Amino acid sequence: MTAAALPSERGQALAWGMLLVLGLAIYALGLGNPYIPTNGDEMVYSHIARLTAASGHWLPLVSELDNMRNTKPPLLFWQALLASDWGRHWSLAALRTPSLVYTVLLAAIVAATVHGFTHSLARAALAACVYLAFFSTFRYGRPFLTSAPETFWLSLPMFWLLWQRLSQPPGAKHAADAGPGWWAHAAFGIAFGLGLAYKSFALIAPAAAALWCARLATEPQLSRWVLWRASLQVTCSAGLALALFGLWFVLDPDPGAVWQEFVLAENAGKMASTEGYWQVALRGGDGSMAAQLLAYVQNAGLLAFVVLGLLPVALAGWRRSNRAGGAAQPKPPALPAHTMILLVWLGVWLLVFLLPSQRSARYVIPAMPALACLIALYWHRIGRIWFVLCLPLCALLLLLLGRIAWVAHGLGIASNGEWLAAMAAALSGLLLVLAGAWRAHWSRACSLAACLAVYACLGLSTAPLKGPAGRYPAEALAALGHRAAQGPTGASVAVPNNFNGQFERFEFLLPGHRFVPYDSEARVGTTPDGTTLANLLARHDAVVWLQGTPTETTPPCAPGCPLLGTRWELKGRHRSGEITLTNVWYPQEWLFRREWLVRR
Repeated sequence: MTAAALPSERGQALAWGMLLVLGLAIYALGLGNPYIPTNGDEMVYSHIARLTAASGHWLPLVSELDNMRNTKPPLLFWQALLASDWGRHWSLAALRTPSLVYTVLLAAIVAATVHGFTHSLARAALAACVYLAFFSTFRYGRPFLTSAPETFWLSLPMFWLLWQRLSQPPGAKHAADAGPGWWAHAAFGIAFGLGLAYKSFALIAPAAAALWCARLATEPQLSRWVLWRASLQVTCSAGLALALFGLWFVLDPDPGAVWQEFVLAENAGKMASTEGYWQVALRGGDGSMAAQLLAYVQNAGLLAFVVLGLLPVALAGWRRSNRAGGAAQPKPPALPAHTMILLVWLGVWLLVFLLPSQRSARYVIPAMPALACLIALYWHRIGRIWFVLCLPLCALLLLLLGRIAWVAHGLGIASNGEWLAAMAAALSGLLLVLAGAWRAHWSRACSLAACLAVYACLGLSTAPLKGPAGRYPAEALAALGHRAAQGPTGASVAVPNNFNGQFERFEFLLPGHRFVPYDSEARVGTTPDGTTLANLLARHDAVVWLQGTPTETTPPCAPGCPLLGTRWELKGRHRSGEITLTNVWYPQEWLFRREWLVRR
């Protein structure tokens, strides 16, 4: 590097570093907000963690939901027990903080790995920014039910192999010099085991296969001895990981339930299909093999076109390396070792999860760190057009989120300061879009920054619902508290529920009471199952009732029932046809609705 290039490198490092700090701040924004992008089952696992904490025992897991108890290994719930001090500090922020820590650690490892390849601080910060810009990271990298812990632990052996190949002596010719040793594979087994204890024993298949293939693909000289040694070492790592996972059966007082509910129902059931394996695999649409082949594109979200642009660049690099060298020269390896490991990592995970009858893009999330590294390494080789194609997507979402923030302010949900912050994020993102389209030199950086601006605008537009507008007033809590003082279980409150365990969110809104879920699709005072608000009030001390239509301004029992309080909420699940081109610009018709707390 010349002296003239140093200021440019330092300037780029500073710029990417500032964007990385901003990205981390966006991730921390609204950690306790119930309306951040999340997994729909987060409340189910929050429910299990809360009841397990109340039991005072690590095992067995406790749940009041049918067929929803041993659906995840205990390490996920033990993390919640420790983070909440056994339920003494029960909040969404406490439950989600460990997930955010894992995500930050992953971003740091991605940055450190790319820095080892390039010796560039700018490229290292860029890699971390790319990882944070993936929608799969943003959606699953913060909630309690997340992919961050297993991604971290299952990635460690692959990162170790990358670092080992990077520092491998040029003259290494024997397996003892070129490959990880037995102690390293013992550590791999522990890391794999911790990853399995967060999600499933089935993940050992892609994790171990990726490690084995990556080792063999980057051996200086492949022989029978190298193949045998690598196979035996990886097998021992996998065996140790499964042994650690198997401690669940030893420690749980009811191992039979673990076998039935987790092994057979939760895992083996995904290998079967009532519609026929090949019919599902080849029909097209969600769950098909064709859809699964685009899993990395789907997980990238707003950077989907960048992932598509990476493929031809990687293939071109492969062809150029194969043509290198003359006839009298030894043929060079097809790709550098670190690039080969990253490609094998991505390919094996994708191939393995083509096989089960149940397929989902989120199953390959543990390989997304490899994709972030590859994009950072090929950043300037990916054609500008692929970055420019990302800009309209960002612009469209920024306009919609800005409109949502505008409407929230008009409804009195957002304060002036909250509205200005959201509008500033939307305007900044739109300026980045324009700058990226105008100047070719800025397109790459602006596309990534605009993506993070979308996430910032999303967080700021929903942040007001974490404040007074999204909470019941103190008077309502006090009124229910009078009933709670009359019994150990508190007041009986009927609460809306339109998805598995969604009633659990009221543990954060109205703690200390007994919640009874009912079908929440309220329409003109009656639920689809014929239950009226009056019937619910006759059976419970209080009812939480949702606004059925935008024109409905009072509960359907008014004025015959006292209104304790009201709050705003976001409708997260919509029926087909509820959002159309004619009403998408009017979120007050399909997104915002009131929630009333009434008593008999």
